[in-house]
Amino acid sequence: MHDRENRQPSPVPGYAGNKHDHLLRLARVEGQVRGIANMVENDRYCIDVLTQVAAATKALQQVALGLLDDHVQHCVSAAVRSSAEDSDAKLAEVTRAVGLALRL
Repeated sequence: MHDRENRQPSPVPGYAGNKHDHLLRLARVEGQVRGIANMVENDRYCIDVLTQVAAATKALQQVALGLLDDHVQHCVSAAVRSSAEDSDAKLAEVTRAVGLALRL
């Protein structure tokens, strides 16, 4: 069975308290990516483009870490207080999420 099928929807996502901050960071990343496309369009020097790609990648990693932290602080914390079964499921979910984050 797929993980998403087992997930209980939360009435409020774990990142709700930091939603504005995450959206601001994502808007900045979006601008960076548009800038990178513009650099390629204008035949900018390879290393300059790669430098900007690295900066955008780092910015996305920061968003991912923030979302992961929000998930642990909100969703996992609530599951731990709820029941052992919920706790085990959320902890396994966090382990998978950390694995995803490490692949960034």
